Amino acid sequence: MIAFQAPVEDILFALDLAGAGRLPDWDQDLAREVLVQFARFAEGEIAPLDEPGDREGCRLEGGRVIMPGGFAAAWAALVEQGWHTIGLPEQWGGQGLPGPLLGAVSEIFAGANHSLQMVTALVPGAARTILAFGTEEQKARWLPRLASGEWLATMAITEPGAGSDLSGLRTRAERAGDLWRIEGEKIFISGGDHDLSPRVLHLVLARTGAAAEGTRGLSLFLVPSHDAEGVRAPVRVTRIEEKMGLHASPTCQLAFEGAGAELLGHEGGGLGAMFTMMNHARLDVALQGVAHAARASHVARSYAAERRQGGGPIAGHPDVARMLDTAEAGALGARLLALTAQVELAEKGDTPLVDFLTPVCKVLGTEAGIAAADLAIQVLGGYGYLREYRVEQTWRDARITAIYEGANGIHARALATRGLTQGGGAAADAFETLMARAPEIAGPLALWRDARRRVAASDRPEALAHAFMKLTGAVALGFAWARLGAAAERAPDPARLARIAARVRAETEAGAACWGALCAAEPEAG
Repeated sequence: MIAFQAPVEDILFALDLAGAGRLPDWDQDLAREVLVQFARFAEGEIAPLDEPGDREGCRLEGGRVIMPGGFAAAWAALVEQGWHTIGLPEQWGGQGLPGPLLGAVSEIFAGANHSLQMVTALVPGAARTILAFGTEEQKARWLPRLASGEWLATMAITEPGAGSDLSGLRTRAERAGDLWRIEGEKIFISGGDHDLSPRVLHLVLARTGAAAEGTRGLSLFLVPSHDAEGVRAPVRVTRIEEKMGLHASPTCQLAFEGAGAELLGHEGGGLGAMFTMMNHARLDVALQGVAHAARASHVARSYAAERRQGGGPIAGHPDVARMLDTAEAGALGARLLALTAQVELAEKGDTPLVDFLTPVCKVLGTEAGIAAADLAIQVLGGYGYLREYRVEQTWRDARITAIYEGANGIHARALATRGLTQGGGAAADAFETLMARAPEIAGPLALWRDARRRVAASDRPEALAHAFMKLTGAVALGFAWARLGAAAERAPDPARLARIAARVRAETEAGAACWGALCAAEPEAG
């Protein structure tokens, strides 16, 4: 087994290129200290639990979820050191550090132990949603609880008959005096129950209007696992899903049986409020993919440097070198794009550029993680297919990232429809303006402009969505690598970056040239 090693220098380099220094509260020395110290904690206390956690999994006993051995102690240590409060507001007990730094810490956490990160990662998004939509009383009550480490959070949306199409949600909320009561069933709820923290706050999307109102009849609620007296709420775990990967992350089916709830925001405004949490989660998922890509790349390159064949290490074989560079290119490029989106979000809020970059980052980051894990298995050959080096676990754990928080195909459709039309095309304009800062990709960007016009004018833009996302991703990665290549001399490993940048330039041109072929393979788009 090759031990986890956090890519601290690569992350710091990407934060610099993403423009984190523009943020008024950014301190590069502090950022380095935070990442170095968290990396030490992750490598020493979180990563060693990843393999045994995968083997042991979670279990349901007496209606409660029991996490693998060592997980509760690791979370307690993390809370004791204050790592869970990095992204929470100072006013409510957090450290108030910039969002991009939270993203960087989150990537290291996911690389060390994706399952544990999954259960704990929704707290910053829940806090952001409460800040945006909660009353002053709700903020004063819930934000300190989240900052205490005694409460973790879930996002309870999906139901057996309603996944991507939320208009089919059937869980209902009925008024009961000053509160509401929730009745219904939710599935695929990450961390729906566990023994890490004594309490869980569920953010539940439920119907308050008639079914005919579709998504306009949905509202968002805060449903605590325990009431003020410490009595457990009627929220029951009916099963833990048996999954291909993330065995140490309990994916629960929950039955809400008249659970007390507080309305968050206004009645009928649930979808808009929930998207605040979901968009935070989508950038987090993009960095989960990056984390897997970086981890798989590190294992593959370490193995290839030691494995000898034909008189030397296999890292020198052209095809192996190609696979290693391709895996690293995805990790480095997708990281820079995700952190660029997070810097924009921290600096200006939910801008059109953030709206456009979020689905692109989610797709690129998750596909990079899956592809890098697959390439690492190939580099290691038979050993990659065994459990010994654990790249097979990386592939299993990474695979879900292209499905949850919106399947990648849905993000492609959203990009080709709302992404090109909403606000008169302001989001696409913002993306084009950003890409134009890299003259190296002028050719692919010109092709993208033509594609944008074609998709926007189509009667069936969704039929071109896959091809358009592929082209957009190629252009975005070309932009990222133009930035990385231009700054190669001050990179942690200049020769490595220059070599990969040259490879990516060629692949960007090839990817853009595939636009016509991809369109030809799509159904007639009108």
